[in-house]
Amino acid sequence: MNGDSSKKIKKFGTFGGVFTPTLLTILGVIMYLRLGWVVGNAGLLGAWLIILISFLITLCTALSMSAITTNIRIGAGGAYAIVSQALGLEVGGSLGIPRYISQGLAVTMYIFGFREGWLAIFPEHNAFLVDIVVFVSLFTIAYISANLAIKTQFIIMGVIFLSFVSIIVAAYNGSMELPLSDSLSWGSFKGSVENGFKGSDFWIVFAVFFPAATGIMAGANMSGELKNPKKSIPSGTLWAIGVSFVIYMLLAFWISRSASEEELLTNYYVMVDKAYFGPLIIAGVLGATFSSALASIVGSSRILFAMGEHQVLPYSKILSGTSDTGQPRNAMIVTGILIFLTLLLRNINAVAPLVTLFFLITYAMINIVVIIEQRLGLISYRPIFKIHKWVPWLGLISSIFAMFIINPSISLISFAIVLMVYWYLSRQNLKTPFEDVRSGIFVSFAEWAAKHTWGMKKMQQRAWKANLMVPVRDVNGLKGSFEFLRNIARPKGSIKLLGIERFTEHSTLALELENISASFREKGVFSSSTVINTDQFANGINYGSQALQGAFFKPNIMFLNLQDHDDYNNEIKPVMKESMRLEIGILLFNLHTTALLGQRNTINVWVSNRKGNWELGGWDIGNLDLSLLIAYKLKMNWEASIRMIIVVDDPKEEDNAKNFLKRLKSLARLPKTLTEVHVGIFDEFVLKAPSADLNIFGMQETLPFDFIKNMTTKTNSSCLFVKDSGHESILA
Repeated sequence: MNGDSSKKIKKFGTFGGVFTPTLLTILGVIMYLRLGWVVGNAGLLGAWLIILISFLITLCTALSMSAITTNIRIGAGGAYAIVSQALGLEVGGSLGIPRYISQGLAVTMYIFGFREGWLAIFPEHNAFLVDIVVFVSLFTIAYISANLAIKTQFIIMGVIFLSFVSIIVAAYNGSMELPLSDSLSWGSFKGSVENGFKGSDFWIVFAVFFPAATGIMAGANMSGELKNPKKSIPSGTLWAIGVSFVIYMLLAFWISRSASEEELLTNYYVMVDKAYFGPLIIAGVLGATFSSALASIVGSSRILFAMGEHQVLPYSKILSGTSDTGQPRNAMIVTGILIFLTLLLRNINAVAPLVTLFFLITYAMINIVVIIEQRLGLISYRPIFKIHKWVPWLGLISSIFAMFIINPSISLISFAIVLMVYWYLSRQNLKTPFEDVRSGIFVSFAEWAAKHTWGMKKMQQRAWKANLMVPVRDVNGLKGSFEFLRNIARPKGSIKLLGIERFTEHSTLALELENISASFREKGVFSSSTVINTDQFANGINYGSQALQGAFFKPNIMFLNLQDHDDYNNEIKPVMKESMRLEIGILLFNLHTTALLGQRNTINVWVSNRKGNWELGGWDIGNLDLSLLIAYKLKMNWEASIRMIIVVDDPKEEDNAKNFLKRLKSLARLPKTLTEVHVGIFDEFVLKAPSADLNIFGMQETLPFDFIKNMTTKTNSSCLFVKDSGHESILA
């Protein structure tokens, strides 16, 4: 997709893009034609319990989805995009391909459901002709644009609302004739007309109802066309679940008091009979099936388009083609052909369970993604929408449980299909255009081994951790910065203590450093130590840095604690220069002699004036990644707040600077972070800058000693001067 066309794509908000399609998919044909049967078998109490369990499974997955979508820049494809960005294209495709096919089957089933409702009104009409007319109508709406599909769904929502009005009026006019004591009971589970009322049980009735609670991906499937998917997907999905849950509970109560057990068991159209104006219920059935089909055809084409963009499928360039307005027209045509072919089957009851089961596999995979992210504990996992650790576990277990309750045999077949697709894709050498969390998994395994073998592979941006090398020749200075170092590295980082001293037979430095390393390990930070004997402080550090370049587990940050006895120009600057050459990040710490680290409440991060370069479209944000990553770690460990500050010398640049900080704050996922833009001269403003316990400044290749001392004096605080290595990213 080119840049020009992407600007023309119609973007949707929370209500139209997520809430409406999700709500309409949940309020489907089961609500109108099977809820009465569920109440007739399970009784009101049993029906309420079934509704509660079904929505609890859905809610857990929705919460997991909300967490993961607020932690990544989700593209087109909904659940496919979520899983792919976490576990790679092979896993995402193994889920996306079966899910795409099942979405096509779902459209066909919804068309058949629409036809049944239509023939109930016009029994003389030709069934196949009804199917074709509905299909052409759906395809035309979806093909023109997603915007038209959303507008059509607003109309359908109005029809469904009127059907509820008909039910409310019926209740008001006395349809609820049965006493409350009779309706508040556990059912006798007598079965259905199809099995001659030979009996049923709770889980069979649950299996019939549960598909009604699925469909929470309808809004997520539109992820590529949402104005703000991080906000819209969680908000719209959770609101849709909450509203539909209340509707189902109230409808179950109404029908339990409006119809006898015999009516509920034998008449699937009992709601039509009991409503004030029955045709509105039929209209609701038609609207529900039509809207569900429309959401599925729009959503499935977006999944196919996303897989085409990532070249998961053959002829991917064709599938990823778009119109001038950014609509995935080619993917829509392929989807239309698939649906038309399934229409020719005329009866897809044999494969219908696959649709629900692939939904549940999708739910399970989303919960697995969150479990992995939570267990890895990487700094790149910092969702704005936070959930407890038990939520994805409950979602995963309940999803798998529901699968085997609904149909154990088809569940195994579904898993087998996913594994076969994964096996196929794993042999295609797919090139992932983004870094996924697998790097974090591999690094975590490697880290476990490193604690036994002292080796680990080079890390990537999503698996970034603060692995510090700390040169030491004054143990007292190290002890003074012990907690500061620990808070930078904790919980998943490491500290390598590098002692520098001239050789003496009775030196105690090695033992002292090992004792401090042991203290770090006892307090949750992996640490090791070694000593280099040399008369040249700078050379000793640089030799150590060079030697560690060949190690699996090597430091990525050089921590220099500037003290009075240090010769800055001859000892510190050569180390900084060599660290830059070796692409090692640098933290130069200057502790204020009296303020120290204060109350550890506030951290100022100073952002340089980017006059003429305020764009933030890519991953490169200048020498700012390490500063923000360190600030974020200290914020978490100190329970402090971050304040980002820019000083501009041109009043015309003030708005650009504010927009830059706002955008950076959003992309970096730094909620509750303060931002300030001031117009003036930097050296003058620093004197009256907002007070903080630590001020963080970016470091140029040449950092004058006077600047370090001046900043510490002018801010009246400890200061940290930072230089990126180029291998870390706050946006990852």
